[in-house]
Amino acid sequence: MYPNLYYAFKDLFGVEISWLRFVNAFGFFVAIAFILGAYILGKELKRKETEGKLSYSTQEQIKGKPASISELILNFLLGFLLGFKILGLFLLSAESVQDPQEFIFSSRGNWPAGILLGLLFAGMKWYEKNKQKTNKPVKETVKVWPHERVGDLLVLAAIFGFLGAKIFHNLENWEEFKANPVEALLSFSGLTFYGGLICAGAAIIYFARKNNISLRHLTDAIAPALILAYGIGRIGCHVAGDGDWGILNSAYISTANGKMAESDPETFQKAIEAHSGYFLRAHGITDIHQIRHTAVKAPSWLPDWMVAYNYPHNVLDEGIPIEGCEGLYCSQLPVPAFPTPFYETIACLLIFAFLWAIRKKIETPGVLFGIYLIFNGLERFFIEKIRVNNKYDFGFIHPTQAEIISTALVIAGILIIYFMRKSKKTA
Repeated sequence: MYPNLYYAFKDLFGVEISWLRFVNAFGFFVAIAFILGAYILGKELKRKETEGKLSYSTQEQIKGKPASISELILNFLLGFLLGFKILGLFLLSAESVQDPQEFIFSSRGNWPAGILLGLLFAGMKWYEKNKQKTNKPVKETVKVWPHERVGDLLVLAAIFGFLGAKIFHNLENWEEFKANPVEALLSFSGLTFYGGLICAGAAIIYFARKNNISLRHLTDAIAPALILAYGIGRIGCHVAGDGDWGILNSAYISTANGKMAESDPETFQKAIEAHSGYFLRAHGITDIHQIRHTAVKAPSWLPDWMVAYNYPHNVLDEGIPIEGCEGLYCSQLPVPAFPTPFYETIACLLIFAFLWAIRKKIETPGVLFGIYLIFNGLERFFIEKIRVNNKYDFGFIHPTQAEIISTALVIAGILIIYFMRKSKKTA
């Protein structure tokens, strides 16, 4: 496991670069996911513009005005925040910022770096506006194409996606939220993908309507980008070990030094009993016999970690101590679990390849997005069968939040395809 890039470079290349401690592995892959998603989305929007399916909108701009006081203040505050916190991470000693996440949400920072970067940002904005200043500001009407708004779409998706992911996670884990609401809201751990998808989707729908962008064509362009970005993001979940693993694979057991060994029912039961306190807490149960598990041994042509992984050095420090390890990230799962983030990455890449292959063959707008919803829902519904998640009690059924939402997505996808095709026939 590589909780941050420092450990990855140290293990893979044998070099120790101290500032890489501040680059969280999950955040790194999320950034890669956004970049690739933006590229795919921009490429698809340009194709649809060339084919005449999407057009530009107009907006008025005033050129020649000097920078306003509000613009200077906003740029100063942005620069100050980046200098105070981000530069502060690199300028302070590694020992004083062992936990970058805790540092970001603390009152600590580097005041000189914040003030200097704030003044630099404000000065750059003043210089940029002053260079374009004219004796008489001119109002111009400019054309803005949908692919030029990809940056705005990404910002909306990031902000509302994070908020939605936190809200839905805390709804699913209400007792944890009530116990420590501040940490639950500010922590970067505990994110529910479907919550992010729903809230980000609502924000993008509003943005599209406001800017006269065809929602049907926009959603079709977004579909391949979404599934690709999700698959890349799941790599980060697996590499960092952020808790999104599956149920226990009782065919294996963890060794004291962070490795794995094959097990049998008796050895598995002894491990459960030896670490019963951890399992009761981690699985939210009152009896160790309620622990979900199944025994699956990897075939000879597959590495063991593809069916069972103990997530050593995971970013949550979840599990039991690893023998001989000191400092942060020295824990592993007592019994390996199914690496469900890895399975989702494979599934999402296959779905992306399929959507990308058929996107030009589908003539009815909106249908590709409906297909995406169906495959996305099915993928998540079946992966939930081997994941550890809180369940709702509806009497005769006990679904997880993801199972409910994924079922709704499949139904929504079917309805979208039906009505899009029906509307085209009657048009």
